[in-house]
Amino acid sequence: MKKLLLASLFTFITLHCFSQQINPLIDIGDFENQQKWVDSIYGNMSLQEKIGQLFMVDVFSSDPKSKTDKVKDLIENQYIGGVIFSKGGPQQQAKLNNEYQALSNIPLMIGMDAEWGLAMRLDSTYAYPWNMTLGAITDNSVVQRVGKRIGEHSKRLGVHINFAPVVDINTNPKNPIIGNRSFGEDKENVTEKSLAFMKGMQEAGILANAKHFPGHGDTDTDSHKTLPTISFSKERIDSIELYPYRRLIREGLSSVMVAHLNVPSLEERYNYPSSISETIVTDLLKGELGFNGLIFTDALNMKGAANFKEPGEIDLAAFLAGNDVLLISEDIPKAHSLLVNAFREGIISEERLAHSVKKILYAKYKVGLHDYNPVDTAYLVEELNSVVDDVLYEEAMEKALTVLKNDRATLPIKDLQDKKIAYVNFGDDSGEAFLDQLQKYAAVDWVKANSLDDYVQKLKNYNYVIIGFHKSNDNPWKSYEFSEKELVWIYEIARTNTVILDVFARPYALLDLKSSANFEGIILSYQNSKVSQQLSAQLIFGAREASGKLPVSLGEDFPLNTHLQTKSLRRLQYGTPESVGVNSYKLKKIDSLARVGLWGQMAPGMQILVARKGKVIYDKNFGYHTQQRKNAVKSNDIYDVASLTKILATLPMVMQLVDDGVINMDTTLSEMLPEYKNTDKANITLKEVLSHYARLKAWIPFYIRTLDSITKQPDKKYYSNTASDQFNVKVADDLFMRRDYTDSIFENIRTSELRSRPGYKYSDLPYYLMKKYLEEFYGTSLEKLVQRNLYESLGANYTTYLPLNKFSKADIVPTEEDNYFRMQKVHGYVHDQGAAMLGGVSGHAGLFSNANDVAKIMQMYLWNGFYGGKRYFSPETIEKFNTCYYCEEDVRRGVGFDKPQLGDVGPTCGCVSMSSFGHSGFTGTFTWADPAEDVVYVFLSNRTYPDAGNRKLIGSNLRSNIQQVIYEAIDYQNTPSNLTAENE
Repeated sequence: MKKLLLASLFTFITLHCFSQQINPLIDIGDFENQQKWVDSIYGNMSLQEKIGQLFMVDVFSSDPKSKTDKVKDLIENQYIGGVIFSKGGPQQQAKLNNEYQALSNIPLMIGMDAEWGLAMRLDSTYAYPWNMTLGAITDNSVVQRVGKRIGEHSKRLGVHINFAPVVDINTNPKNPIIGNRSFGEDKENVTEKSLAFMKGMQEAGILANAKHFPGHGDTDTDSHKTLPTISFSKERIDSIELYPYRRLIREGLSSVMVAHLNVPSLEERYNYPSSISETIVTDLLKGELGFNGLIFTDALNMKGAANFKEPGEIDLAAFLAGNDVLLISEDIPKAHSLLVNAFREGIISEERLAHSVKKILYAKYKVGLHDYNPVDTAYLVEELNSVVDDVLYEEAMEKALTVLKNDRATLPIKDLQDKKIAYVNFGDDSGEAFLDQLQKYAAVDWVKANSLDDYVQKLKNYNYVIIGFHKSNDNPWKSYEFSEKELVWIYEIARTNTVILDVFARPYALLDLKSSANFEGIILSYQNSKVSQQLSAQLIFGAREASGKLPVSLGEDFPLNTHLQTKSLRRLQYGTPESVGVNSYKLKKIDSLARVGLWGQMAPGMQILVARKGKVIYDKNFGYHTQQRKNAVKSNDIYDVASLTKILATLPMVMQLVDDGVINMDTTLSEMLPEYKNTDKANITLKEVLSHYARLKAWIPFYIRTLDSITKQPDKKYYSNTASDQFNVKVADDLFMRRDYTDSIFENIRTSELRSRPGYKYSDLPYYLMKKYLEEFYGTSLEKLVQRNLYESLGANYTTYLPLNKFSKADIVPTEEDNYFRMQKVHGYVHDQGAAMLGGVSGHAGLFSNANDVAKIMQMYLWNGFYGGKRYFSPETIEKFNTCYYCEEDVRRGVGFDKPQLGDVGPTCGCVSMSSFGHSGFTGTFTWADPAEDVVYVFLSNRTYPDAGNRKLIGSNLRSNIQQVIYEAIDYQNTPSNLTAENE
């Protein structure tokens, strides 16, 4: 007892030393006022109030009033010093917090277990990655920022101490209670991560707490249920378990939680819990390690402690052992009374009591309780779930992704044109977000089967199989193992296929793999959150890079720190606006504008996508396929993109030929198409014709000549309702045109009159000619040409001519109720009449696509002809086509590309750079790319349904107004590097 009193007195004296290194509870900047406040409060406290400060009681904010009111009794009658909130919701907790604080004469210290954020205990709050996930990150600054944000959330809710980080070194894979709560098994990594997390929280003004002293990582039992034994030597414990504590204490750790453990090498008494061991708490923690911060017991209602002594007695024993705060006592009135009597009987001295109570008061001052303010409940939930958190979570999860195996450079997946990919899901949780993201990159089929034989049969048709193992993300204690059946099936699938195994569960799941030999790729994604699934899919296709390191050892195949880095192939990423310097709140104005468009009957529905810096940050669908509102627009629905065909299909094929030196800007029509020799169009150059400076007519209504002059119906001379050798050009359902009429179309263009005056005139005719030239040059149809040379390798699987050959009508948006030519709903057929008369494939129209695929092509342009690990054409060629050669003559167009207006009227908002480019389409489509801001914008609609005469979309400037919002949302102040600081 004498030794205890001397140690306590020594520690008490050090409280008055003006040094943060000596005591982390001292507020160096305000030490004099802090000391006055502590002394004043302590000097006016009764013995009962002093004893009461030692207790921190637990409460669930979700509990009924009859239970939460019991805490009020403890505040008023036992003078408790603190409350630890557990399960419930933020609004209920804030309300109770304010009520409790109002009752207490001395402000209460509020604590929580928020190891991965308030969501560990509360609904409607943010969940950051578990420690094991953070343990895989090589950049500790990310962990520090996570700690800081969790601290800021805690502070916003009126919490002063977060019982985190867990510094246990999880060297036992079978540990039932720590596991994912640990940063891993490497003492250096655990220490560095714990230190970063601690610093982050304490920067936010929240007391950190290292737990579970002296180390709970190498146990196979749960101290909530029994008393676990740590059977190692003192030397081993000193070198492993205590390693993080030394560093954190030296760096200013605020508090420590002592676990309920049986540690024979440190405490001689048989099965004597560490939490009530003077040898462990006072001699080791305070003495050898020199810790002067707050010392908490682990919860005293846990079986590891509660089984040892009666309620009340365990509290007294814990205090006598050297603990300052008695956490979650089973019987506070009884314990309070026992401690009061122990003081009166001289078992507890005034010095010993002052030592702990003053430490508690110093801590209260340091967290601002000398100037207490109630929790403001306005916008509480919103501020606890901000975009700042989304950005940081995305970054943390991305940097944790760990590639463990990558035979033959299977990852990332390249050369999509050669791949037929299946997704197979195992586990007991959803992989929907994973599959959805995979399908944004390639045609990935979800293969399901009820037996192994069925799987083997179905997977024969695929050369790549991605297996997702998805386990519950609810909490880190959930089951993570493969079932025996799953292991057998996975092995067999891997025996006959190229397999990438992606594990969305704790790393220890892989210990069940007898061998990794049959797997070409293995990814550890750690958690099955939606974001983790999306990021991992992006990694598989090379949009993201792998940089995580394995924080635990997994047998001979995967030792500690296993990591294989992968490189980006430059494909579109998907993520948060703020991560690329865009304000998501401002960007949401697009939602309102889109709804205005629907209400104003500008179009039945629309897809809108925005990407910046190669990352899709806005991708939403609005409305329905038609005004009947039966088929809501989905991301994979495809639209007739009309004249976007020019820059999404024809132009890239022309650019490739320029890049290859086959043609150039000065190549003439007669050089490309010999039949133009000796015509008035013979010397028109490629540059002129694609800049709409060739004096060609705007368009020729070819279909009118094929209508019966009396009935105005398709003339039977040119059309048949059934296909035959003579009538084989399909124009619409049950409508086939004579095959020889296509020659008439091209002859009509060849002999058409040129406009008399030079100058700008937008015309579809050049793209009829480009189609003809390309098909003759390559000896194949334009449809097959763009699929082979562009879409397949690009992963543009929803971009196609003749969509009914690949998609059902349910996935194709109709364009018009045609009552002047085809006399039917135009659904799955090109809207443009001339393109329809060419069988649905033309250079100026005929392409169908969705917003995501359009964005891929536009991003390829922004990346100077490079995408997905492949160069399609050189930057120099892009520059040639993205140049306005006739600007001085009031022609704003580039070569093929539309460009920003030269005056007040034009296709854009007027807020884009002059280096930007894009195109619009008759059906209500629009896309634009801006190299200066690295922005891609896609707007798809069917404004022509049911009537192409509907010009409300065009007259409203809706598309350019949305473009204006995008530019207004670019936030040059809140870049990702200073985003957190700016939002404090």
